[in-house]
Amino acid sequence: MIDEVAKDVLHGRLRRDREVLLWKLDGLSDYDVRRPLTATGTNLLGLVKHVANVEARYFGEVFGRPSPEPLPRWQDADGGDLWAAEGETRDQVIGFYRRTWAHSDATVEALPLDAPGHVPWWPEPHADTTLFAVLVHVLGEAVRHAGHADILREGLDGRTGLRPEHEQRIDEEARAAHRARVERAARTAAPVRP
Repeated sequence: MIDEVAKDVLHGRLRRDREVLLWKLDGLSDYDVRRPLTATGTNLLGLVKHVANVEARYFGEVFGRPSPEPLPRWQDADGGDLWAAEGETRDQVIGFYRRTWAHSDATVEALPLDAPGHVPWWPEPHADTTLFAVLVHVLGEAVRHAGHADILREGLDGRTGLRPEHEQRIDEEARAAHRARVERAARTAAPVRP
């Protein structure tokens, strides 16, 4: 009984955070979803591509249920799973992510939480695992990258929130006043030294 409840809760949260990640792309130009927004090149469409690849591998090959479509090399030195190349469209990346959801969901639904899996890229003795551990791990990845996307999106146009129905109107004056309060508190607690 508790296994099914735990599975439903974890799977439900994963489904929610997938939607959150995609929502962060809404209303942005192709340039804005692709452009590097950090010193390391992190970008919104790249986060979607990365999380899709993470899901495809963890809910696929780890349980002997490989993705029905070819996957890029895993964690190339160029970070190819973290950005969209010129020939990859937004629709292609999003389509791959949605197809991966269907494949991942089928794995989660078909297997019990204690189903054994093997993660060849994890060091021994941790490579042997279970669906429960992988579900927690992938949920953590999705939450982490949805958080990254939230910060990136806020930097682009100030839009924040978990879902469209939670989005708040941006009061630029109140936001600036709040930021100034936080800055004053930081300077007071740790004075800047020349």
